[in-house]
Amino acid sequence: MGKTTSVVNLGASLAEMGVPTLIIDLDPQGNASTGLGFDPAERSASIHDVLSGGKPLAECLLETATEDLKLVPASPMMSSADIEMAKSERRLWFLADALAGEGNGTEALQYILIDCPPSLGLLTLNALAAADSVLVPLQAEFFALEGLSQLILTIREVRKTANEALAIEGVLLTMFDRRNNLSRQVERDAREHLRDLVFETVIPRNVKLGEAPSHGIPAVQYDRNSAGSVAYRELANEVLRRRP
Repeated sequence: MGKTTSVVNLGASLAEMGVPTLIIDLDPQGNASTGLGFDPAERSASIHDVLSGGKPLAECLLETATEDLKLVPASPMMSSADIEMAKSERRLWFLADALAGEGNGTEALQYILIDCPPSLGLLTLNALAAADSVLVPLQAEFFALEGLSQLILTIREVRKTANEALAIEGVLLTMFDRRNNLSRQVERDAREHLRDLVFETVIPRNVKLGEAPSHGIPAVQYDRNSAGSVAYRELANEVLRRRP
């Protein structure tokens, strides 16, 4: 729990505050799409259609049950996207090109959140090449900081090769348990080494965050008063405060 949960609930929280937001589900597993109530059979158009050139982005935008929140869903066909894109000289910029095109339906949006695959392949590199910044969920677990170091190196490499403006939006501690010594140690280490990059908001371990996807709605709507929901609304406020 971390990556997709954060995208869905941050997106829903921003939308509830009246901030027009789009979620692009770039993970072939499609968990963000499912978590927003769209079964695979309902995804007649997906981000795969955009990346393959089959449809323009504007035709793949779906309205969610949350006002001001749109979705471009995932497709299982994206499992082979790395192979398909690898043949093109523009293989790192398929998504960036789609988002830069005129009349793509994103003109009124203030935030576009991209849920990346869990591994570093061409889909994830496309997201990094298209993004202004990266929000990094950091699970409060033993090997978390080690994985974070590798991601920061990857971001530096992407700046050199594909997107020189790419920034780190912030590091978000997730699955946090204040009763757990390890959680507190990970937080201390993260704040000592990364300082202001670490969000003040911390996402706790919370059963409602795990239950909500099975109901097809964000946790911030499934149980508005749960500790996880409160934390994600605080995160949305913090994200907005950090923006100039």
